[in-house]
Amino acid sequence: MYLVIGATAHFGRQTVEELVAANAPVRALTRTPERAGLPAQAEVVRGDLTKPETLPSALAGVETVFLVPQYGLDFAPLLEAAAQAGVRRLVLLSSGAVVPGAERQPDVIAQYHRDVERAVEASGIEWTFLRLLFPAINSLTFAMQLQGGDVIRAPYMEAAFSAVHERDVAEVAARILVDGGHAGQAYDLTGPESLTQAQQVRILSETLERPLTVEDVDPEPVLQQMSRFMDHEFLAALFGLMAQAVGKPAPVNDVIEQVTGHPARTYAQWAADHRTDFTT
Repeated sequence: MYLVIGATAHFGRQTVEELVAANAPVRALTRTPERAGLPAQAEVVRGDLTKPETLPSALAGVETVFLVPQYGLDFAPLLEAAAQAGVRRLVLLSSGAVVPGAERQPDVIAQYHRDVERAVEASGIEWTFLRLLFPAINSLTFAMQLQGGDVIRAPYMEAAFSAVHERDVAEVAARILVDGGHAGQAYDLTGPESLTQAQQVRILSETLERPLTVEDVDPEPVLQQMSRFMDHEFLAALFGLMAQAVGKPAPVNDVIEQVTGHPARTYAQWAADHRTDFTT
């Protein structure tokens, strides 16, 4: 049995779908099963990582876990329960901000995810880490702006990312979960090309058939405004990562193709797949 934790969020949901498509027995953990909307073939169970007493029943009979962590959450109770339940393998969706080999990480995003990785390593469970930096779904933040016009205003428009389609992440996760053979490996997942945010908007313009333009804005007021609703340290780290990506190409590798057997999907494919998200 495969257990997906974070099953109703991005990456978790798609991984459940990939496991179902592979005819693998999959269980999805969620606090609200009645609203999960997952494939009927998946076993959806109620559980809450902040309530350790809900975990043993969810882990019963599970051999392999896919974990999509929520920033700031303590995963020690989960790992303890998983070890006690006899879980043999765990695939963790971590962050590409992690600096391999660094004793102290450069920001809170990298430090949190490396701390989770270390906890997994210490659990005694066989592990594989998938490190993802900038998923293509980050572009969904542009959708609200497009309701009011054709100008995208955001900081760091010349920051370059190798954006990854969430379906590729799910396919990699599902293949590793089902096939095994990746114990002790940490993979950086990238898209097939380095694109600045401005270049991404140009692709969106072509896809949506709208004359979109960009305006690079001062990051500080945006940071302060967003900090009213989100953790300031997290946002400051995110903005720092974006600032570092300005003016230099993003790394690109072929990990997705090596694992799945097909090239990583392009940003243009992602835009086409999400066209309705920008038009409704």
